[in-house]
Amino acid sequence: MQQQGDAAEKHNAAASSVLAAVFLTAVKLIVGLATNSLGILAEATHSGLDLVAALVTWFSVRISDQLPDREHPYGHGKIENLSAIFETLLLLATCGWIIYEAVARLLLRPEPVNATFWAFLVMILSIFVDFGRSRVLHRAAVKFNSQALEADALHFSTDIWSSSVVLLGLLGVLIAERLPMFSFLIHADAVAALGVAMIVIVISLRLGRRCISALLDTAPSGLDRKIQRAAESVSGVEGIHQIRIRTSGPRMFVDMHATFSGSRSLEEVHDRSEAIERAVRAVAPDADVTIHMEPHLERQDDNPGS
Repeated sequence: MQQQGDAAEKHNAAASSVLAAVFLTAVKLIVGLATNSLGILAEATHSGLDLVAALVTWFSVRISDQLPDREHPYGHGKIENLSAIFETLLLLATCGWIIYEAVARLLLRPEPVNATFWAFLVMILSIFVDFGRSRVLHRAAVKFNSQALEADALHFSTDIWSSSVVLLGLLGVLIAERLPMFSFLIHADAVAALGVAMIVIVISLRLGRRCISALLDTAPSGLDRKIQRAAESVSGVEGIHQIRIRTSGPRMFVDMHATFSGSRSLEEVHDRSEAIERAVRAVAPDADVTIHMEPHLERQDDNPGS
């Protein structure tokens, strides 16, 4: 029952992100077309891709919660990493379009922008909505150790900054219209669009690097040494070696070899192996730990009486 409740909470967090993305995409597109603001249209495109990414995240979270089967003995968690890679590619593609349009407006075909009340309102509303959903997603990501939800939370938190950049661009256009001495600010909207693109590119590359590391089973830096120290602190353990760590979505798998004195009984070794598992989970909570138990073989020169 607890597992079903946790899954439902994850699904609800992802679904709320989908609904927010639908709302923001529609509002930004309508206001962007009405005001001819490239900054808002860039944000509308961004929100449209957010919608696709949120749908992919929602789908991947549902798949990743499925139990392991014969074809997927480590579970289905890698689907979360794949969804985040897909999200990264979408973001980089839209950045290319935004940069192209912004440079064209700055150098080739400048177009007027209407910095209306509705333009400011939709961007302020966007900031509040993104703040709310990023908090919801972040809490769920931390609680369930979900990379897909974490990626969404990080993504939407950066949307707050990009929306703020667009707001500054609209403010610059408004100042240029009211005060001729600041006429150079008429290009602030296109410059703001470039700012949005730069922010999204940086965040996308960071996200993509993390996802690729997860797909390549890159272990968290220094975790193997922490696990080794924790395991070797267990009474009766002679040594720990060949530690292997991999992640599959929210789950972590730890394999290791542990050596024990050959004089110990199988029951004693089994008890010590359970103690090792507890010690490892103190460092890596909820890890799936597999221990290969080996006898500690003494060399002949270590035993003078032989």
